[in-house]
Amino acid sequence: MTTSPSRRAAVCGKPIAHSLSPVIHNAGFAAAGLSGWAYSSFECAESELAGLVGGLGPEWAGLSLTMPLKEEGLRLASSATAVALAVGAANTLVRRDDGWHADNTDVAGMVRVLTDAGPAAAPTGAEPDGGAAPDTPGSELGGGSAFAPTVTVLGGGGTARAALAAAAQLGAPAVTVVTRRPAAREELRPVAEALGITLRGVAWEDASAAFEADAVISTVPRGAADHLAGDVPWRAGTVLFDALYDPWPTPLAADARAHHVRVLSGLDLLLAQALSQFEQFTGVTPAPEEAMRAALLAAAAAR
Repeated sequence: MTTSPSRRAAVCGKPIAHSLSPVIHNAGFAAAGLSGWAYSSFECAESELAGLVGGLGPEWAGLSLTMPLKEEGLRLASSATAVALAVGAANTLVRRDDGWHADNTDVAGMVRVLTDAGPAAAPTGAEPDGGAAPDTPGSELGGGSAFAPTVTVLGGGGTARAALAAAAQLGAPAVTVVTRRPAAREELRPVAEALGITLRGVAWEDASAAFEADAVISTVPRGAADHLAGDVPWRAGTVLFDALYDPWPTPLAADARAHHVRVLSGLDLLLAQALSQFEQFTGVTPAPEEAMRAALLAAAAAR
């Protein structure tokens, strides 16, 4: 007879089949000796999230939220962290005695990844990640030098909001935001004001001129920034942080690497934000990072 897990968590979004979050968290459960825990996934549209959350039993410890659920997740929560409230989006729901508590671990994850990476470009003729194969996503996971933040963000959704908060925590006084819709930039202005930073808007057709920054954080969906490959005047010292990891490398990431610009992938962020989620779901601190990293990279390489 199959025994049901005593504690459960899952990632929710649409689409969701590509998600590697179950790989990361289940590896963490195993490494931490949490034999009664299991992590799965739900394909869930924004209009379906309230019903899904409302139907979860007491065995559910938490949910990871991805597109398009981050704003709706915050609305459903009975309490939230200051950072989730500031950005108006949550990627984490944690079950508490008084209801669901919302957090945005994307912010801390971005801060960690960018701080570890630093803005230094690789030496001419070298791979930016120290020699890893350019078609291996997540090979940039690791350390680096200190980060001096001037920041450009591509996109205006929930992940872009997290990028604004990360830039603020890194000390950037202003962020350049490039969106396809002018209205999307205006929707970000209250977020920037709440974070105490200045938002400088740039039209999508002028995106290639906005890459003069220490960090360029691309939060747009797959394919949206592909046309920029070959059109960006890359400069030494820029870090490209492309929040995608499937497919990898994106044309923009490949172009950056060809110009010896350091590239960070969505796998870097996926791991960094998952560590905090794992700790909040389970109470185990610190999360078993090396086991979770190894499982993530193995699964990504097997695709």
